[in-house]
Amino acid sequence: MNKGEMKRLGDYICEVDVRNRDLEVTNLLGLSMTKQFRPSTSNIVGVDLSKYKIVHKDVFAFDTMSVIRVHKVPIAINLSKSPIIVSPAYITFECKDSNILNPNYLMMWFSRDEFDRYADFKSDAAVRGGYNWEELCDTPIYLPPIELQQKIVSEYETVTRRIRLNEQIIAKLEETAQTLYRKMFVDGIDKENLPEGWRMGIISDFGNVITGKTPSSEAPEDFGNDMPFITPGDFQYYNKFAIGSERKLSTIGYERLKNKILPNGSVIVTCIGSDMGKVVIASEQCVTNQQMNSIVVKEKFYSDYLYYYLSNMKEELKGMALGSSTMPLLNKSDFEKIAIVIPANDSLYDFDKKVSPVNKLLKLHFKEIYKLKELQSLLLARMGR
Repeated sequence: MNKGEMKRLGDYICEVDVRNRDLEVTNLLGLSMTKQFRPSTSNIVGVDLSKYKIVHKDVFAFDTMSVIRVHKVPIAINLSKSPIIVSPAYITFECKDSNILNPNYLMMWFSRDEFDRYADFKSDAAVRGGYNWEELCDTPIYLPPIELQQKIVSEYETVTRRIRLNEQIIAKLEETAQTLYRKMFVDGIDKENLPEGWRMGIISDFGNVITGKTPSSEAPEDFGNDMPFITPGDFQYYNKFAIGSERKLSTIGYERLKNKILPNGSVIVTCIGSDMGKVVIASEQCVTNQQMNSIVVKEKFYSDYLYYYLSNMKEELKGMALGSSTMPLLNKSDFEKIAIVIPANDSLYDFDKKVSPVNKLLKLHFKEIYKLKELQSLLLARMGR
């Protein structure tokens, strides 16, 4: 970076309050913790949408209510030419002059981990609590000349496009594997009249079920850089395979949890709360936290079948857990007793053999995305230097 200065953000942004008075916009979206717009989960039956705020292109939406709870700032920019509507509780704003502050550059600034940490600190320190419009305006931002902002944005968007291309390829590969799974194990299969050699069984017939564990908060030395420690938050970065993790265990940490170590090929399932029913396959030795049950398979060729079988019963898993407590939970005992179709071993082996080339390509593209996202993080970190 060069010739830039730290500036007060509020000098370059202003609130925009455009209401949906004519009900011309119907696309209601919320904000995610990944700083993107997402389909709203709100029940809008009977709700007066004329009070909702319209977000046009290059306008930001900011949820001030969640910062303390999630330690991140839910904020996003509408990059589409099509307007959307958001909750009237959100603050909507824009750059006063895009020739001085590029909106995409600003969104990159909001995407930095340093920004979330700053907002979290200010939330704790604020007299009224929270991180509101006033705190946002007082936030410092590194503001280089507009030409340099555009160059930074261009570099970042080049990486983003490469990520999207890899994601599109992955989607096609996943579709191919899913089609093969359905052809071999779903279409024309009657659970009451299974093919010869097939039978009904339970999850534990496929292997040992292990519930993860989190190291004690009084043992910070358990964390380091030696083995992935998977939490539900990591699943936003995974597709079929668990590659990497935000936190890692030290040698001391995984020695203490050696009875929780999952070998490559283990099938990991989230079993609590809103993340219930997400499934991945371990691509290397790892440990998970206590919110997951994992199957250490007896045979490597069981992994893919279990992955697709369990992925297709996500809603059933949620149903099994409802009513168990205020927080839906599927414990180890109930999880390992889940009824499951067990095909003949030769069918499972044949499926594994056919899907293996797809898996190799999937891992290749997953790793490419992982490296590209690391590059994105590096580009974001360099913005303030």
